[in-house]
Amino acid sequence: MIFLTVGTQLPFDRLARAVDNWCAERPDHEVIGQIGEPGRNGYRPTHFEWWPFVEPSEFVRRLDQSSVIVAHAGMGSIISAMLHAKPIVIMPRRDEFGEHRNNHQYATAKSFSERPLVHVAMTETDLPSRIEAALRSPAASAGDDFSRFAETSLIDAIRTTIVSAGRQGGSRSARQ
Repeated sequence: MIFLTVGTQLPFDRLARAVDNWCAERPDHEVIGQIGEPGRNGYRPTHFEWWPFVEPSEFVRRLDQSSVIVAHAGMGSIISAMLHAKPIVIMPRRDEFGEHRNNHQYATAKSFSERPLVHVAMTETDLPSRIEAALRSPAASAGDDFSRFAETSLIDAIRTTIVSAGRQGGSRSARQ
């Protein structure tokens, strides 16, 4: 199963449409998605099952069940894929299309482009080949050892933040 997630802040019609088009060509793959609230004029996929939002426990369950994750280039999605040792295809939101307030996801996508199990589609045209490459990725081992995916400094910063949040009672600002 392929799990599409666009995060919780905004819909990402360009990504949802590109995945829907891929699904039309590849009906042999089950795809489910969390696409945000599309609004009155937003894109509503017709070739895969989707929800505007999923509860955190359901999100984790879908991550666990998936063989590939397709997502916006948000750090939460990337880290979730790494923690679950899943191949991920990321496509950055672009400010010139009104998808975000700036192009920080473009920079994120470029910086992760050489990471194992991270497949970057800079445009919707790139997406089908990146999904196909992710489907061919070797199975990642289970567990929480994601050091092969991330720099030691990133891992240390995440651990420090988690420990700090635990000491502060898990405040929302400490988790962000």
